[in-house]
Amino acid sequence: MFKLSVISDEISQDFERVLQVCKEYEVPQVEPRSVWDNPPQNIPDSDIARMKRLLDEYEMSVCCIASPFLKCDLGDDEQYQQHLGILRRCIDIAHVFNCKIIRGFTFWRTGPPESVWQQLLDAYDEPIRMCEQEDVYIGIENEASTHIGAAAEAEALYKDLANPRVRAIWDPANEVFAENGELPFPDAFERMKPFLIHVHIKDAVKVDTPEKGRCVPVGDGGYIDYPAQFQALVDMGYEGACSLETHWRPSEELDRDLLDQPGGAAFSATGEPASRICFDKIKQIMAGLEL
Repeated sequence: MFKLSVISDEISQDFERVLQVCKEYEVPQVEPRSVWDNPPQNIPDSDIARMKRLLDEYEMSVCCIASPFLKCDLGDDEQYQQHLGILRRCIDIAHVFNCKIIRGFTFWRTGPPESVWQQLLDAYDEPIRMCEQEDVYIGIENEASTHIGAAAEAEALYKDLANPRVRAIWDPANEVFAENGELPFPDAFERMKPFLIHVHIKDAVKVDTPEKGRCVPVGDGGYIDYPAQFQALVDMGYEGACSLETHWRPSEELDRDLLDQPGGAAFSATGEPASRICFDKIKQIMAGLEL
């Protein structure tokens, strides 16, 4: 059975408040993104130690480090080296939390991924070596603003990289936003299934705009079919985490830049009530499935 989690700044920048809400909803794991107004790679050691003490106090664990690794420009070596540094720091943080997964991406999308395919593959040579040395995994997320936006693109990348240290972070709502997106379930899900290491729970409706979608409370989109996805995860024996990534706010839509590069106080504002609504809906879905 999978475990519920949440990306921390979808509730608050205050890490203890995140854990308090999780405890209330019986959510055993958390996925740190921005904490106390720092992205994960910039969280100082003193705050990492404080987070570890709080996790122990609340009897919770970290399932994944939600890093922004390779959300940068392909072909810019200075940015690439900076992001290798981000990965190194996030690996160190993962070790503190006894966590095995660091999230990664595939550079800002500039066109069809086929046009830069070999560059994408080559860019993962060093990250894979680092993960092998440190006994961790990179979970590459399908993300519409990057070269690997749709499940079909992700499937091809995982197959060509052909390394067990690179796995899939499946975000079905991102398939709605993707340029070449398919039906999230069962079509896209079946593509990601063999490579799955982590899942994000986010919902969206299709809209006739350049963004192609708009985030809504979990279960309200009517397109992703979360009951079927949850049941499929159980049926396949998936025991990893499903992290709520709310990305919706009750009063106003989040700015596009914040959605592409989430974090900080502006992003977390009104995140708690939005995430509470989504947790309630997730619990209702799971109860309906008798999970």
